[in-house]
Amino acid sequence: MYDELTAGDIKKMQEEIEYRKLVVRPQALEEVKTARAHGDLSENFEYHAAKKVKNQNESRIRYLERMIRTARVISEDSAADEVGINNTVTVEFLEDGAVETYRIVTTVRGNSLENLISNESPLGKALMGKKEGQVVHVTVNEAIGYDVRIVKLEKTADEKDDKLRSF
Repeated sequence: MYDELTAGDIKKMQEEIEYRKLVVRPQALEEVKTARAHGDLSENFEYHAAKKVKNQNESRIRYLERMIRTARVISEDSAADEVGINNTVTVEFLEDGAVETYRIVTTVRGNSLENLISNESPLGKALMGKKEGQVVHVTVNEAIGYDVRIVKLEKTADEKDDKLRSF
């Protein structure tokens, strides 16, 4: 399955790859070289730690390159009055009257602790394409669902500097 990414997501990934190749990689290689010079590698914790950091960096680079290569690019555009990617939506949960504000993002930027919800999450899917004032049923699974009302919809003029999730 391909990840759905926006052009902005891909740009951020390319910037991270460039940073990791030009800044992190040389630092990691220097740390490995320095630790190797300390002698016996079998008991050299610094060497093993430096190798681990180097390998994690290389793994992250490969992961990002694979995500870009296999991505399906989606548009951030939506109608002026409809919920779309990078829009901020305030919803009221009809069951208890709680009001929450979320920003709809792609899966690589989703972070529920910062109220960034994925367009592929149950709530994100249910809200996409809906309008302010509408009541939307969110299906979690066959047995569980809930209703929310879209209280406010804000179009995001420019993409905030959201960080990509590290895996």
